[in-house]
Amino acid sequence: MYSQEANRFLSVAKDFHLGVLPTEQRHPKTKQLAELSRNKPEKALKILQDIDVNAIGVVLKKQKEIEALAEAMRATRARGGRVFFYGCGATGRLSLSLEHVWRFCHKGAKADQVRAFMSGGDLALVHSIENFEDHPEFGARQVRDIGFGENDLLVSCTEGGETPSVIGATEEAARISRRKPWFLYCNPDDILKKYVSRSRKVLNNPDIEKICIYVGPMSLSGSTRLQATTVLQFLAGAALFADELPMKELKAFKTYLKNISYTQLKPFIELESAAYKNGEYFVYASDRYAITVVTDTTERSPTFSLPGFENQREPKSSATLAYAYMPSAKNAKEAWKRLLLREPLPLEWKVLNGVAGEHRLYGFDFSKRLPLLRKKKLGKGRKQHTFHLSRKGNSLELAIGKTKKKFSVSKLHPLCEHLFLKLLLNAHSTLVMGRLGRFESNVMTWVRPSNFKLIDRAIRYAESLLDREKIRVSYSETAHAIFENAAKLGPSESVVLAAVESLRLKHGKSL
Repeated sequence: MYSQEANRFLSVAKDFHLGVLPTEQRHPKTKQLAELSRNKPEKALKILQDIDVNAIGVVLKKQKEIEALAEAMRATRARGGRVFFYGCGATGRLSLSLEHVWRFCHKGAKADQVRAFMSGGDLALVHSIENFEDHPEFGARQVRDIGFGENDLLVSCTEGGETPSVIGATEEAARISRRKPWFLYCNPDDILKKYVSRSRKVLNNPDIEKICIYVGPMSLSGSTRLQATTVLQFLAGAALFADELPMKELKAFKTYLKNISYTQLKPFIELESAAYKNGEYFVYASDRYAITVVTDTTERSPTFSLPGFENQREPKSSATLAYAYMPSAKNAKEAWKRLLLREPLPLEWKVLNGVAGEHRLYGFDFSKRLPLLRKKKLGKGRKQHTFHLSRKGNSLELAIGKTKKKFSVSKLHPLCEHLFLKLLLNAHSTLVMGRLGRFESNVMTWVRPSNFKLIDRAIRYAESLLDREKIRVSYSETAHAIFENAAKLGPSESVVLAAVESLRLKHGKSL
């Protein structure tokens, strides 16, 4: 069976050879990131902070683009249209975050002027829908299903500029609306046009507006939940809130970020990683920041091959290391409404066999019931810690037990407040995983290959590790090894490392 799946992938693999894209390459400043996370976390945090500050600076150079997108949004809303955001995976989550912040800031009819949706529906916010992003027709169908009309505006976000479902949605919006959709991405046009035919088609389409926000490689190679998603969220949000968030405040955010210190995260990184090494678990508690906290804890799963959030309606699901919940929400339905600030949008498509439908969605319970549900799931003798993230007066407070740190956020717009927490959590979770050995150097050796892009990434990472030992293996052979091992391993095991070892054995160089 795995051989057939490998051959099926190889038949289309030429469309997913993405190693040439800067967003897939290794950052020159983080090649010792794994070692630093274990031995010098302060230095690792300083490097990550510098990279994030530089990324914010890239957006500030896009003032004309921000103003043009902002004007398109204003014109749409002024004439009774709605602004829609769409993305896949991390960019889908940033889209939902933008809608959340908009609804937090605006009430009534104005709140409904902005809508967001993502590949796989709202359930994909908390659990990846495997292979969905590989289908442009799925993105197009979502645009139609959500009621996107001829007076509406679509803003599509894709880290690499090549995600099929996002491209499909963008092209469908161009067909439906008289307003040109906007396509936001983070790789240079010339590289995308040369190597990715589906991207070339979008970039050459005169009926689609484009903004390239080039930030180079991610601080953890290929982990576009980091700087790529940061700049997309910042630029799209800056345009959305342009009337209340002037350029001087955007520039002030960069200064703020430069002047605070990520090193304050060190004790939290040490506490959380030590707990996991001791077989213990975490829940993250937050009401105000739930959308951002849920996003980070969700994205650890595919990035580091961790079990995703367990579903209360699926008793056999494995417990994830960290779950998120809202202490003020009474039940799952209330929690989801508070998370999104609207009713959720599940996908009841027959082709998805219920994996993105309402019944399964409400099985992910982020209410105050979650700690007790987790306690029952984990059983006796398995300790669970709580990481509190809350707004206390003018400060964002992080707390694990008696360990507390505060960051003044009184001068930050809610968009920047959430973005700041995103950056802190990205750095925190990345280094926690580094201390657990979930990546080597700055390479995601534990990535879960759940779609064509991630399969290609896993193959390239395996080839890279083998190449260091002068073991030369073809792309095809490595692909078969990836699929063979994926069929054998559990969700929390490294397919890349297992494939590397099987190829070492085959070629007579086992460790």
